[in-house]
Amino acid sequence: MDESQITTKAAQPLSTDELMQRLDANWQGLSNADAAKRLDRFGANEITEKTISPFLKFLGYLWGPIPWMIEAAAILSLIVHHWVDLGIIVTLLLFNAGVGFWQEYQAGNAVAALKNKLALKCRVLREGVWKPMPARELVPGDVIRLRAGDIIPADAKLIDGDYLSVDQSALTGESLPAGKEKGDVVYSGSIARQGEMLALVTTTGGQTYFGQTAKLVAGAGKVSHFQKAVLQIGDHLIYLSLGLVAVLIIVQLFRGAGFTELLQFALILTVASIPVAMPAVLSVTMAVGAVALSKMKAIVSRLASVEEMAGMDILCSDKTGTLTQNRLTLGKPQTFGAADVGELILTAALASKAENNDSIDSAVIGALEDPAALDDYRALGFVPFDPVGKRTEATIRAADGRHFKVTKGAPQVIMDLAGLDPQTRSKAETIVATMARKGLRTLGVARTQGEDDAWQFMGILPLFDPPRKDSAETIAQARTHGIKVKMVTGDNIAIAREIAGNLGMGKNIQDADRLLAETRSSDDDLAARTEAADGFAQVFPEHKYRIVKALQDKGHIVGMTGDGVNDAPALKQADVGIAVSGATDAARAAADLVLTAPGLSVLVRAVEEARRIFERMNSYAVYRITETIRIMIFVVLAMVVFNFYPITAIMIILLAFLNDVPIMTIAYDNTGLEPGPVRWDMHRIIAVSTVMGLTGVAGSFLMLYIALDLLHLTIPQVQTYIFLKMAVSGHLTLFVARSKGFFLKKPYPAPVMIWSALATKVIGTLLAAYGFGLITPIHWREIALIWGYSIVWAFFTDWAKTLVYRHFNMQGRRHEHFLGTLHGPLTPHSTHGGVQP
Repeated sequence: MDESQITTKAAQPLSTDELMQRLDANWQGLSNADAAKRLDRFGANEITEKTISPFLKFLGYLWGPIPWMIEAAAILSLIVHHWVDLGIIVTLLLFNAGVGFWQEYQAGNAVAALKNKLALKCRVLREGVWKPMPARELVPGDVIRLRAGDIIPADAKLIDGDYLSVDQSALTGESLPAGKEKGDVVYSGSIARQGEMLALVTTTGGQTYFGQTAKLVAGAGKVSHFQKAVLQIGDHLIYLSLGLVAVLIIVQLFRGAGFTELLQFALILTVASIPVAMPAVLSVTMAVGAVALSKMKAIVSRLASVEEMAGMDILCSDKTGTLTQNRLTLGKPQTFGAADVGELILTAALASKAENNDSIDSAVIGALEDPAALDDYRALGFVPFDPVGKRTEATIRAADGRHFKVTKGAPQVIMDLAGLDPQTRSKAETIVATMARKGLRTLGVARTQGEDDAWQFMGILPLFDPPRKDSAETIAQARTHGIKVKMVTGDNIAIAREIAGNLGMGKNIQDADRLLAETRSSDDDLAARTEAADGFAQVFPEHKYRIVKALQDKGHIVGMTGDGVNDAPALKQADVGIAVSGATDAARAAADLVLTAPGLSVLVRAVEEARRIFERMNSYAVYRITETIRIMIFVVLAMVVFNFYPITAIMIILLAFLNDVPIMTIAYDNTGLEPGPVRWDMHRIIAVSTVMGLTGVAGSFLMLYIALDLLHLTIPQVQTYIFLKMAVSGHLTLFVARSKGFFLKKPYPAPVMIWSALATKVIGTLLAAYGFGLITPIHWREIALIWGYSIVWAFFTDWAKTLVYRHFNMQGRRHEHFLGTLHGPLTPHSTHGGVQP
């Protein structure tokens, strides 16, 4: 470690002045020039990740069960001196490795770009001015401000302030937050839970406590619906492929087929059928979508959350700053103990801190007639607002030397603090309730005459935070997308109902504390009442977690917005945790999606994009299962029935080349927008794929009959004939699989998908026509027949696919008749249809 850095252990016993001297620091902060020199000297404040060279990553794709199978096929080709087979198999091996490497590279670049946008920020004092700055630019000797919600960016010693509650469980395993005072040290990676203090950075980067231990205790994350779907699809295809290959090998061995050639063919057939690239293709599809979302000011921190977002059907939304403008203005104050309105506002302003950029503090200070009045007072200590205490407090020294305390916060809390008599309290509560019905938020203000005197209730300040202009429209749009928006706010029920009513959200607002207390003995009752509510008021952070859990227990995919450190558990529990604009570092770290623009309008657009991404993944899954069934079942049955290879090993490899290129473009495809939430329906995916695949098998056998009995082609010509049919039909199957309706309707395929498919079809056609020493050529009239037949059969496959979808959507005649019977009136005199006697 550089001798100019000081470990936290060494910094602990030093006084602030001694430490500043050792670090050559001062209370005005470092100069920009000095900080730049230190940054060069100590390096960026980040943990250097272990990187693997691209070459070694590429070699990794040549190692594993699937590469071993391809390599085994190559060795068998070498043994039997099939040099052409050997060359093409090695090319396939390198091609698969190259595709996998490139897809990982693309996804890695996308994720790296998103991580940069989520980079940790901090507040640093440089040349006497506080400024926001990327945490990676911190250097030893920097003075930083830490407050609730911050992830502590470096090892530091606390040098000013009253207290700081720090959660360092990820580093030390402590279950409870640790209380820190002036002179204590704090560790990089821990989270400030409550309070606010200044700190002097002692150590950065890899030399921090976190950097040296080089590990965080991360909680086990839930398996996403996406991961489950990929595993299910992969298992389905692997078992199908292996089962069919086993049947093929057994039958052919009984017929006396050569073992080496048969094993080589079986290996290649299995490799071509198993969806080895499926996880990579789906991950790249989500990564490309995540980049598109980031351009919409919605940054994804976990790729699998893209799929969760597409299925979200309930959104629990904060009110302040999300549904409202978070731009408070002061209404008409109500004085109690204050001599006049000016004294009331001044008292509240003394209990505020301008540099915190808090919206309430800014509104109160901005309401002062003469801001210079604050110059006659000095804050000796300040306790910031926290969600539990619900008030701020400051110890003040006046110009005449008197010491007193001031506080502002939730009216009920301030009334309890001042110990109001019943008559005065009743009057104050009536004023608060009246203002709440008008949608006004209220602050209670109190002070003491001396530092140890009793609190005196000074009055009530009304604050109004108007709804955002786009909130009502956004909520209506969310409803049309099948998403129910529920308000979650710490304000009282009256304010919540007023705002919710204005935004068209409904007025069934529940008191969160009462709801959770009344239903504590019955989880089913809690889930039902939570589901029925339009929103929740007087919500504490711990309530949010239980609200999310209750909704999930009812089978909902839940999104939860939040911005504070105490929102982190709920954001982590939610299927889609959403950190809103201006959220704390801790909230951003716990969230799946970080909004960088205020309001919810960006979220609705993000949901639309997520559903399009989901449709691309769904289309790929249908296509991949269809192709495995279409090729595997036909090849195995044809060999069992006709006792010859309907397609050669080289042709299977060429098919893999020709099919892989267009499918890689599915991440950029145009898709329709589902009106409601979407989820993986494996039963439907497998049913649709099976019907399409078996339709393709029937089409291939009919083509085989035409080739053998009508055209009287030789076996090598038949093999080329089947090869071209599978190549052309495979690409047409992709276009059929990408839609649930008629495949020639809008939205049309993306141009890149069309041109890549056309290019590979042309290559396949030229191979069939000229052979190029790889396959036996066939005549152009057979090629024209194949093209015409494949196009016609694509319409038949599309018709079969549409029937299955209609069956699942209960749109067939039988379903419509049955539903009409259920919904129709039973009276014999009805003119509206239904069951007649």
